Amino acid sequence: MTGFQAAERRELVLRAAVRRGLLHPEDAVLAAFVDLDGVAASVAALHRAFPDPAAVTHTFAAKANCLVPVLERLRRLGMGCEVAGPGELAQALAAGFAPERIVLDSPAKTRPELRRALELGIAVNADSFQELDRIAAILTTLRTRSRIGVRVNPQVGVGSIAAMSTATATAKFGIALDDEGNAERLLHAFRQWPWLTWVHAHVGSQGCPLELIAEGIGKAAAFADRVNGELGRHRVEGLDLGGGLPVNFDDDRTSPGFDEYVACLRARVPALFDGGYRLVTEFGRALLAKNGFTAAYVEYTKTAGGRPIAITHAGAQVAARTVFLPDTWPLRISAHDPTGTARTGPPVPQDIAGPCCFAGDLIARARPLPLLAPGDLVALLDTGAYFFSTPYHYNSLPEPAVHGATVTADGTVRFELLRPAQRIEDLIVRP
Repeated sequence: MTGFQAAERRELVLRAAVRRGLLHPEDAVLAAFVDLDGVAASVAALHRAFPDPAAVTHTFAAKANCLVPVLERLRRLGMGCEVAGPGELAQALAAGFAPERIVLDSPAKTRPELRRALELGIAVNADSFQELDRIAAILTTLRTRSRIGVRVNPQVGVGSIAAMSTATATAKFGIALDDEGNAERLLHAFRQWPWLTWVHAHVGSQGCPLELIAEGIGKAAAFADRVNGELGRHRVEGLDLGGGLPVNFDDDRTSPGFDEYVACLRARVPALFDGGYRLVTEFGRALLAKNGFTAAYVEYTKTAGGRPIAITHAGAQVAARTVFLPDTWPLRISAHDPTGTARTGPPVPQDIAGPCCFAGDLIARARPLPLLAPGDLVALLDTGAYFFSTPYHYNSLPEPAVHGATVTADGTVRFELLRPAQRIEDLIVRP
């Protein structure tokens, strides 16, 4: 990456976007940007953190940003792809991922989905005993190159965001290891089906501390050790560690880093690094969130109850999590004048509202920012994952364009269209 600080890079991108008409107060009132240099740096940091690249396959969780050009770039950077349904699988294949570099995870895989994955040689992590039975039935008439695993729920507890914690006592994902009889029943499944060779665990994502993640992975590894101890060495060939590295949304720092994650695993589960298991990771938010932002024009300003309100074009349609759960998913916002230059001036508490037709469509409440005016721009930071890439179609608001951006050492910005803006005409196409 170039020597510009994150805020400087964003301002360079915004100003260039305005100059080139990618942002325009009438024709392009909302647009999103992916820092392609930042994506490459994040992937490189992940690869550096694991000491033996031959022993680990890093996959990107497509749900975090499923735009095919983004997936294609991640593939070129050496990533595999984790998918959670037929749509994401189609996107991964369109992005050029080889089937053996794709992992299929979902709690509701249909028979046709499973059969197609097994025919293609895509890795499959079964989510339940019933799914294992379904796979067994398919394999009576099909030979496959797929590596097949089972997701276990290590039941280690909840992080600070319950909805993002997938290893609670009653979580919907995986086979609950501590429930009576489950470990023995699963051990029997490994004994019964020689094609079952992997164990998968994912503790959660945002809100889960590294220690909790490592504890869950440790329980999954302990179960794999038990299988190998009772059924023979290498019966379980590999461990899918999931993803879940939390993201710092408070400032521009990337914290914790992948090196801290690996250090925690080394301290808690050192056997992961002794060469006994092949490893898979499934990071998403940690790779993309801080490498993207959303920019929107301020259309109007007003005052209600003595508090200024800026009506912008960014609301629930591109930031649903923040609008509906503002305390759980707060976003940083920067203020810019119509050229994209950072606004200066005393901070004034003001509401940043979106265009959706319900009262709660607010990106921020009483947020101290330089006082905004019509024609200004606001940038919603750290939205490279789970925000603009998966829009919410309230009020039939069209999807904004998404542009990839690179910045050269002299500050020149180059853009690449990753998703065209949806046209109003696209909303009314009839069969």
